Amino acid sequence: MSRPTELSLPQARRIALAAQGFRDPAHAVPTMRTFDRTLRRTGLLQIDSVNVLERAHYMPLYARMGAYDRSLLDRASGGTRRDRRVVEYWAHEAAFTPVDALPHLRHRMERWRERYAVEGIGVEQPELVREVAEEVAARGRVTARDLDDGRPRDRVHWGWNWSDAKRALEMLMRTGDLVVAGRNGAFERLYDVPERVLPRDVVDAATPSVEDAVRELVRRGARSHGIGTTACFADYFRLRLTPAAQAVAELVEAGELEPVRVRGWDAPTYLHVDAALPRRVDARTLLSPFDPVVWFRPRAEALFDFHYRIEIYTPAERRVHGYYVLPFLLGDRVVARVDLKADRRAAGGAGVLRVLGAYAEGHAPATTAAELALELDRLRGWTGLGSIEVAERGDLAAALRGAVGTGSGLVGPAG
Repeated sequence: MSRPTELSLPQARRIALAAQGFRDPAHAVPTMRTFDRTLRRTGLLQIDSVNVLERAHYMPLYARMGAYDRSLLDRASGGTRRDRRVVEYWAHEAAFTPVDALPHLRHRMERWRERYAVEGIGVEQPELVREVAEEVAARGRVTARDLDDGRPRDRVHWGWNWSDAKRALEMLMRTGDLVVAGRNGAFERLYDVPERVLPRDVVDAATPSVEDAVRELVRRGARSHGIGTTACFADYFRLRLTPAAQAVAELVEAGELEPVRVRGWDAPTYLHVDAALPRRVDARTLLSPFDPVVWFRPRAEALFDFHYRIEIYTPAERRVHGYYVLPFLLGDRVVARVDLKADRRAAGGAGVLRVLGAYAEGHAPATTAAELALELDRLRGWTGLGSIEVAERGDLAAALRGAVGTGSGLVGPAG
């Protein structure tokens, strides 16, 4: 059966959500096999240090797998070489990246090497960089604090407090001379040499040409998106548009991407050859601000008619929706957004999931509050909190408070 060359916006949404794993059958107890399947869908897990609700990299897995054991990701990102599925690198910002993608990012490492050859710690203190590399090779997994020896840290970098040892470690990680072996309980990076962290076949893999590497990264972005523009595919691994456009053209010629038209979109659009074209998607979940479904804001607006900006760095008096706001995906639409906080010290230590604000989109169905109450209860259970409390802010707050308070009349799958 031939595939359509013109698609409606709802069809494009469903293609995108299916490519991201929202039609995969749920596993009663998510296992490493579930994790592997989900990672194949997302292709990346963006990392962020904000922990007002849950660390960003855990949330996309929850959205697709349900209430899973976080140790699955911890093992995949910080366990033995045999267990390791992902490694942290600058892919889509800082992200857990499949280990087999790392050779395709070596051209980025070389760009960092060229930059450090003319500026930064590599020029300022080359002897320190060499000593840090030798110390890590001798000691194994270390944090910057392990190498600081009590030295004072500066505040040159906004939001950070970096010592010279930290700067040297970051340089060596970005150039690929060291890798991130995991994170400790304080969320500090643990650095080590690649040979002790990565599978042997990854360490020994040949370095592809820049053109081949960009093509593979665009291929992965297109597979994870299912459908999109060159800008969508380029953003997945933060690629430059000109080489990404060349890669798209080559993938079209190879038959891996098919030009299509999405009604209402002006930019040339492409469908991945393996993308499913489902008739419906029955999702019900909350999306992290760093979820691949919404992380490229122009795409989220085009697909879902959903204008979304994270307001963490916006002064409180200028925020529209709140500090840490999560879109609520119901079916194939984003129908609401909620400002959430995990207050783990409240209620005598049982903890409270606080809904600081709740807002409905204009197209939200009448069941939105009831469905959202179900999802919040699922999230509460996964985060180990004892109760849910809904504040008064937002046009959905009153209905949501009633749905959470009664716990009755709630409809929809548990997900």
